[in-house]
Amino acid sequence: MSVLLAATPLAVILVGMGWLRRSAVVAGSAGLAVALILAATAFRPGEAGEAGLRVGFGALAEAVHATATILWIILPALAIFEFQRRAGAIERIRDTLAALADDRRIQAILIAWFFGLFMEGAAGFGTPVALAAPLLVGLGYNPVRAVALALLGHAAGVSFGAVGTPVLAQVEVAGLAADEIAPRVAALHALAGPVLLLLMVRLAGDAPLSRSDLAWSGLAALCFFGPSLALAYLTGPELPTLGGALVGTFLFVLVLRRHRPSPGLSLRRLLPDLAPYLLILLLVLATRLIPPLQLMASGVVASWSFADTFSGSFQPLYHPGTMLFLGFFGAALVTGRGALIGESILAALRRLLPVAAALLVMLALSRLMVHAGMIATLASAASGIGPAWPLIAPLIGVLGTFISGSATASNILFTELQLETAQDLSLPPTFMAAAQAFGSAIGNVIAPHNIIAGSATVGLIGREGDVMAHTARPCALYVGIGGAVVFGVVSWI
Repeated sequence: MSVLLAATPLAVILVGMGWLRRSAVVAGSAGLAVALILAATAFRPGEAGEAGLRVGFGALAEAVHATATILWIILPALAIFEFQRRAGAIERIRDTLAALADDRRIQAILIAWFFGLFMEGAAGFGTPVALAAPLLVGLGYNPVRAVALALLGHAAGVSFGAVGTPVLAQVEVAGLAADEIAPRVAALHALAGPVLLLLMVRLAGDAPLSRSDLAWSGLAALCFFGPSLALAYLTGPELPTLGGALVGTFLFVLVLRRHRPSPGLSLRRLLPDLAPYLLILLLVLATRLIPPLQLMASGVVASWSFADTFSGSFQPLYHPGTMLFLGFFGAALVTGRGALIGESILAALRRLLPVAAALLVMLALSRLMVHAGMIATLASAASGIGPAWPLIAPLIGVLGTFISGSATASNILFTELQLETAQDLSLPPTFMAAAQAFGSAIGNVIAPHNIIAGSATVGLIGREGDVMAHTARPCALYVGIGGAVVFGVVSWI
């Protein structure tokens, strides 16, 4: 009975978002209200007075702190996107990539894969699909296939989207070590990602894959996953998608232009448009790889604690959001586009409000369920699955994203469950957290919210089911590969 009660707040969110189609704020608020009632009556009935208020206040304080630290990343990421959109940089980058080849499958690799991954790493939050799908339609793809290609193309980078936000959310809510979880997540994507890319390239054309298609697909996978994996090991969760896409696109285009020259096409003119991302890349690398600079930046810490149970900390000079702000302001001034700063920040703030509300509600629910013992109850039930749990752990991440439409929200809701279950089953916690992050990323390709939003950008109404028919099987295969790898690794160690 206690397991059913503990699952009720999550079930409320599932019904509210998945069936009733309510927003994350509305459904999350309903789930939070149910969790508050259950915490006071079924899980901590003896703490309805001052002790109960202390638990509620402490959980809220942790939620506010985590929300603020995550928003410190999202705000500059959105500001950079708005800045680049107003400067015309995104369109120039996109159009230049589209002009590099006339082969439809190579165009899909350049736009759905590299451009999609690049925008996922830089901005996230649905931006890759919204930008790539209309361009693919303009290149001749029918709307259903265009949306499916855009969804599949960016999915392998979602774990580190918006400069690492989904994984950094795990770090924030669960106290994980970023430099331990990032390489494991990146390795899972590097093993399963080439299969996803091949499925995307197959969907991009009607004929079976040729030897040339396989070669270009293999090159594209190597160009992205090689740098992405290296950056995950060297720097943590901030750069694997953004840096991997930047370096990978450069390498792929270099080879492509040698084999298929594009006369009159100059890539140097894109340097001012790439300036924010290049500067961010340099700043993150410097603060992570130069020991004196790393020590100085990470040594400044603001922390707080309450009632010996609730706490939080913030490293203002080491935080990726600070790097994003510096990259944003620095690039705007260096390229002579400083006049766009103010309006870009205002536009970002307008987009930030609903994101902030959803984050706060979900984080408050997560922290309350942890401190009330609901997550421990669910984990105890999950541990009854036994040694097979690693096989299905990525499915929990998929479920969270399917419900919420957000890998970040999925990680906030279920990372603690993965860690508690790992503890009960004596499994390595970082691998189970990595399985959660891996599953939450691929869940984007079947999340109704994402499919509906992507379909709206190409005027596709009423055929969202056709899009999901193209993405469901790749999602299942991807999750199966990840679950098998996690199961094999934890069984071996």
